[in-house]
Amino acid sequence: MRPLLDGLALVLAVMRPAVLGLAVLTGVGALASWAGRTRRLSPFSTAARLTRKHVDPLFVPVERRVVRAGGQPANAPWWALAVVVAGGLLLISSIEFLRDQLAMAFMASQGGVRGLLRLGVTWTFAVLKLAIIARVVASWVGGSAYSKWWRWAFVITDPFMIPLRRVLPTLGPIDISPIVAYFG
Repeated sequence: MRPLLDGLALVLAVMRPAVLGLAVLTGVGALASWAGRTRRLSPFSTAARLTRKHVDPLFVPVERRVVRAGGQPANAPWWALAVVVAGGLLLISSIEFLRDQLAMAFMASQGGVRGLLRLGVTWTFAVLKLAIIARVVASWVGGSAYSKWWRWAFVITDPFMIPLRRVLPTLGPIDISPIVAYFG
């Protein structure tokens, strides 16, 4: 078990700077492409020509999706940057989560019944936190409690989210019950 945990730590040590580097490169490319597309750079300058030749083709798949969804083509580089940052954070968080869960399982196996009970409680709260996060993301992307993709999160969190909503004051359109539930 120890070599697996060490391997995951090594993967994380390599992955963090790689994701940061990719995000910085995407950000620089997005800035250059945006400046060329919105005429912040002279279309005939060397920088604009290099951007059109070498950087813009990298954003073409994202641009197709953005235009298909009804967005502006000039925003495609920023969407690409958002995908790189969010995807990198999700990847790193997933590997850290896996490493932490394996470490807890290893320690629980050393602690006997008490350790396994502690592991069960820890995993239960981890699933609850994941369900709260999924519920918040569902509210952002228009997922409903009746969708097959989001139903599990609503089923898990409704027993404590509905009473929280009744007790907590409203702050206009902002629902603070997931924040209170997450930290509670």
